[in-house]
Amino acid sequence: MSADRVRLVVVDDHALFRRGLVSLLQDMPEFQVVGEAGDGVQAVEVVVAQKPDLVLLDVNMPGMDGVETVQALRQRKIKAHIVMLTISQNEADLLGAIRAGADGYLLKNTEPEELRKALMRVAEGKGVLSPEVTAQVMRAAMQPANPAQPALSDREMEVLRCLASGLTTHQISRDLFISENTVKTHVRHILEKLEAENRVEAVSKAMKIGLIRAQL
Repeated sequence: MSADRVRLVVVDDHALFRRGLVSLLQDMPEFQVVGEAGDGVQAVEVVVAQKPDLVLLDVNMPGMDGVETVQALRQRKIKAHIVMLTISQNEADLLGAIRAGADGYLLKNTEPEELRKALMRVAEGKGVLSPEVTAQVMRAAMQPANPAQPALSDREMEVLRCLASGLTTHQISRDLFISENTVKTHVRHILEKLEAENRVEAVSKAMKIGLIRAQL
């Protein structure tokens, strides 16, 4: 962190929100916005080039989403603190971001002064969570570690994602260019591996253990 101000990159695919946030932060003497991006791919480029102290990152973005962007930045050994700023209170997004290496998770309804304080805490090396999501993290921390994830094949993972999107057997057959009988076989194997009674339970279990992300 610079001696004077915290150098920030702001990432959000909604241009009006992003520009409003940039304007808000620029009015705060503690911060200097050194870059902005509208998607995850651009975010990685900007962060690598600007080397900010802190990245403010949305979760739900087209292409490379926020969690994937955190993973990409950490894989590149980016040392900047990363704070998710999002409307999503989805547990998969929340835990996925933290496990990927995010330092904080804040909701977009955070008041400007609370946002300022939270970002300063992160800049000092502390983690931050919006009160609305703290209980979810505590519950996850109190749960026993998940067993090893079931070993689903690539094709089974494709079928599982289709199930999560609510597609029927016929639609999956059409989209994956396989027969309906083959789809049913894959579904049966998925249910067996996930120890699920039906498709809905299989999708729910897969989300809980991080095999797939929620369809928002």
